[in-house]
Amino acid sequence: MTMGAGSQSLGQTPVLSAAQSDPRVMGWMQGFPPPPDKIIMQPESDYFSFPRLRWSVCHIRQLLPTVEISRGIGAPVPLDYVDVLAFANRRAAIDAVTFTPIGADRTMTWRESLDANYTDGIIILHDNRVVYERYFGCLDDAGKRAVMSMTKSVTGLLAQILIAEGRLDENALVSSIVPEIGKSAFATATVRQVMDMTTGLRYSEDYSDPNADIWKYSAAASPLPKPADYKGPNGYWEYLEQVQPEGKHGEAFHYKTINADMVGWIVARVAGKSVSVFASERLWRPMGAEQDAYMTVDAKGVPYAGGGLSAGLRDLARIGLLMLNEGVINGKRLFPAAVVQRIRAGGDPAKFGTNYPALIGGSYTSLWWIYPGHDGVFAARGVYGQTIYVDPAARMVIVRLASFPRPENPLIDPTTIPAFQAVADYLKANPREADVEPPEHPAE
Repeated sequence: MTMGAGSQSLGQTPVLSAAQSDPRVMGWMQGFPPPPDKIIMQPESDYFSFPRLRWSVCHIRQLLPTVEISRGIGAPVPLDYVDVLAFANRRAAIDAVTFTPIGADRTMTWRESLDANYTDGIIILHDNRVVYERYFGCLDDAGKRAVMSMTKSVTGLLAQILIAEGRLDENALVSSIVPEIGKSAFATATVRQVMDMTTGLRYSEDYSDPNADIWKYSAAASPLPKPADYKGPNGYWEYLEQVQPEGKHGEAFHYKTINADMVGWIVARVAGKSVSVFASERLWRPMGAEQDAYMTVDAKGVPYAGGGLSAGLRDLARIGLLMLNEGVINGKRLFPAAVVQRIRAGGDPAKFGTNYPALIGGSYTSLWWIYPGHDGVFAARGVYGQTIYVDPAARMVIVRLASFPRPENPLIDPTTIPAFQAVADYLKANPREADVEPPEHPAE
């Protein structure tokens, strides 16, 4: 299923705060059995509506079938943490960092921003060491959580690895790699156009429109038995085979999830294995992951390359470190530096448009977001506030998992972007943990 559907309008119902909507406070799925009004389950379609989504994001496997991204059977390679005292002081100091949200007339602390954005888990690494980590809501350090469209960036990373290794031609037509695509609009697009979402496809992803194509895609992708009168495609790939053209390939960036699933199909065809298996072999196993991850699948077992990943916060931090260090982690190179260098080079800003006001002047390439400005910031992003934020100038990685009441990230960018920049500025100004003193009144 396409995760991210079903969120109610903030304008229709008074919105619970982060504390009020905490799944433990709400009592979702607590008890043996839970009270009838506290059960979240299939086949009801409201499990991704707020506030239920704050429980569902940590329990996808109770709602949908999945396949594993195995970390293997070797011991994990621990992340490097600053010492306990330095960690406590650094966390208190970061909590007290202040910034002014875009368009606001008052400052906010970093700690306040976590509640404002309904944060479930957040970790910050500076110079390859963990300096900050917090968990809220349904998540703890042993949990795994849905990362929504950050899945796309993992898929794009795998494709970029194949390109850097000479196994995939980014200028090849999709039809030359996946002839089954037939006369679909994808057939005449290049691999690069699909990876940069500059394809001309008839597909709408407006969750507020009940007639949008996203709902047809969700119906096709559903692993549940189809209704007796269902006549549409079954599965991700069958849907891709019938996508019609709209506009011209290469003209402009249009964020459409079906591009990522087409990249997933290309990766599977070229690698000779599913996206989930390839991610295990090239990322989770060699990077010393702490936990297996998993991906939701359609009725035919095809992993959802556009949004089906669930993983642990620390393992997502390892992905961030790989991107910061251009393919190196734990002193070992997992893929060529050219992979990250190509992503950081970005796409064409002239094609990016204005749908993401806080990112105007940036670009999109290889299913990664390239931020405007001179610091070289780039990120994986997902609805409801997910991000792997990489700031090479600050030698900083932030991974945040959140369950904001609405899916659109432009609603929280005005808080997120200045908050992340404020922490980057603080870390650049205070590089040595041993010199950090706790604030006089540390944030609670």
